[in-house]
Amino acid sequence: MTKESSLSTYKRESSVKQLSSQTFDLLVIGGGITGAGIALDAASRGLSVALVEKNDFASGTSSKSTKLIHGGLRYLKQFEIGLVKEVGRERAILHKNAPHVVFSENMLLPIVENGSLGRTSTAIGLSVYDWLAGVRFSEWKDMLTKYATLKKEPLLRNDIVRGGAIYKEYRTDDARLVMEVVKTAVQFGALCLNYAEVKDFIYSEGIVAGADGMDKISKKDFSIRAKKVINAAGPWVDTLRAKDQSLKGKTLHLTKGIHIVVPYEKLPVRQSAYIDVKDGRMIFVIPRGEITYVGTTDTNYSGSIDHPVATKDDVNYLLATVNWMFPSVKLTVKDVTSSWAGLRPLIHEEGKGPSELSRKDEVFISPSKLISIAGGKLTGFRKMAERAVDIAAYELASEESRDFKRCFTDKIILGGGDFKDEYAIAGFAEKMETLTQPSDITTKDIFDLIHRYGTNTEKIIAAVKETNDLSKPALLLAELNYCIAEEAVANLSDFFIRRTGKLYFEREAVAQEYAFLKEKIAALLHWSEEQKKFCDAEFMNEYEAVVTFA
Repeated sequence: MTKESSLSTYKRESSVKQLSSQTFDLLVIGGGITGAGIALDAASRGLSVALVEKNDFASGTSSKSTKLIHGGLRYLKQFEIGLVKEVGRERAILHKNAPHVVFSENMLLPIVENGSLGRTSTAIGLSVYDWLAGVRFSEWKDMLTKYATLKKEPLLRNDIVRGGAIYKEYRTDDARLVMEVVKTAVQFGALCLNYAEVKDFIYSEGIVAGADGMDKISKKDFSIRAKKVINAAGPWVDTLRAKDQSLKGKTLHLTKGIHIVVPYEKLPVRQSAYIDVKDGRMIFVIPRGEITYVGTTDTNYSGSIDHPVATKDDVNYLLATVNWMFPSVKLTVKDVTSSWAGLRPLIHEEGKGPSELSRKDEVFISPSKLISIAGGKLTGFRKMAERAVDIAAYELASEESRDFKRCFTDKIILGGGDFKDEYAIAGFAEKMETLTQPSDITTKDIFDLIHRYGTNTEKIIAAVKETNDLSKPALLLAELNYCIAEEAVANLSDFFIRRTGKLYFEREAVAQEYAFLKEKIAALLHWSEEQKKFCDAEFMNEYEAVVTFA
């Protein structure tokens, strides 16, 4: 991919013109993981595809998850066998196709007195889980005694721990995964544009035939003509169904989940853990470099879809849970260095609470032939996309006597993921580090880049070497340049939140880096003083929001 990619912010104007100048086979509305997956699936089958997202790619639910590609162990308790089997097997596919952003790690599951899981039920449940998910027998669960469990994690309460288990899970950066899927869709010919908001639908004889929208950066209107339209807008799915006058029957049930981040030294767990807590729910405690993050809550939500926030009650719930299970840490709100809040667009089921609602996805087809998809989990996005595209491709094939390929996204290596296996990453990192020495660029800096960009890290390293300045600031600027030219970054919120995740995991470092980059990006994108003030205020709102609890 070059600077002339349609994802280049420098080429945005021509991308908007292209959206308005042709009729696409498929218009996808929504740039989260589901929409991105649909764009990739459809483009790889041979459909002409346009995708529009009203904010940045992954700016909604898809950057606000627990950042795990997990099989949903707790869904076994709800007897959702099919869901566990499907998403469990999807983990291995994603790990194979994107080893730089999806990597395996062990998860500790303590068994506690009066908990929702006993030793026998845990052993049986994890065995079924491993079997359904197709886990290699050598990596199946390992049951632990109380002594072994506490040795694995000494911070646990020894008065209630009765044993434990180790099982395999996969960690990711959700927003990075979305970005790699989008970039791969573009390589297959899809035209994907962020900050492009759909205002209304276009119809032809009562059938949806595209959409009218606005480029939120240039403030110019555009129209997109398409033979089929898929609404994959996550929490906004029903908003678009209402525009289509087809909000009938099943509707969304939004629930909110929040996560908090604390310094690792404040919660120095030795490995990731899935904790059975007092009220019957379960939460994750996950160490990541110099921080540990904790989540998630699961509460009904009826506030602003655009700006869900973590409340004091949300934060206090997680703090109390951690302090109950790890009594020596004594966390307080002052220890929280960042947070995020996301919405789950689930399908409403009468009489069920937030944690009881199914995570299965469903497709709705309106009288206007608008295809809407909602529900589901991050892990299952590829199969969700396949189901949605099957419908659109079948209709197109029937109407136009065309043949399309069957879904083969299980075999598509995602952008930056062309490593033989996860072990090849170490060799690549060593090569990249050699190219940057002598300098103050560290091994951690290199691995951070690789876990964001994979083999595309080489482009960033090559760019910084061309400057003959192998300093950390020069590397940071080269990374920003890459994200503008190849990942549609339009402002520093995009960069620090969804391309690097730094606002969540390195908030203190962001302050200095932001001061360095804000004039650089203004010059690169030729911002007016008014644009500079607007983007600065927007970022500072985000910067403060992650530590401000209503």
